[in-house]
Amino acid sequence: MLRLVDWDRTYRRYGCPNDYLVRLNVYNARVADVPVRPVYGIGERSGIRLVHDIPRMSWLLLSLFLWRLAQKYVVRDFHPLVFFYSAGFLSGCIGFGLGLRLIVLWAMRGFAPQTTALALAFFSLISAQFTMFAMWFDMEANKHLRPPPRKAVSKVVLGVKSEHKTSHT
Repeated sequence: MLRLVDWDRTYRRYGCPNDYLVRLNVYNARVADVPVRPVYGIGERSGIRLVHDIPRMSWLLLSLFLWRLAQKYVVRDFHPLVFFYSAGFLSGCIGFGLGLRLIVLWAMRGFAPQTTALALAFFSLISAQFTMFAMWFDMEANKHLRPPPRKAVSKVVLGVKSEHKTSHT
C-alpha cells in the first residue's frame, strides 16, 4: 500500500486520517484499529477552531466521498451503486426545490397546493430509498475488508482458566 497510494496528495491538516482511510479503501486495503495513548505536552492546547474547521472538514469529507465513488466504482471497476447515489441526489434536489416552493406558496398565499406537498413527500421518500440502497450496496461491496471475527481465547485470570469469545463491535 505504501507504494500504491500517492501520499504526496493527502490532506495535511486535521482531516488527514480520513484521507488515508478513503485512499486505502479505494485500493481495497484492510485497516485495523490500534489502541494508542495520546501524549500531550504540559499546557498544550488544541488548535481546532470549530467555526473554521467544521465547514472545511465537511467539504473534505464530501469531496473524498465523491472521489472514492469515482475511483472505486467508475474508473477501477464499474458498480451500479453509482446510479443509486446519483438518483438519490437528484431526487433529493427535486424534493428540496419542491420544499422551497411549498414554503414560498404557503407564505405568499396562506396555503399550498396538495400536489406540491404530495410531490415533496414522494421525492423525499424516493431520495431516501435510493440513498439507503446505495449505502447497502456500498457496504456489501466492502464486506471483504471487514476484520474476521476473533476466535475463542483462553485466559488465565488469578490462576483460574476460563474460555471466552471476543468479537469486534
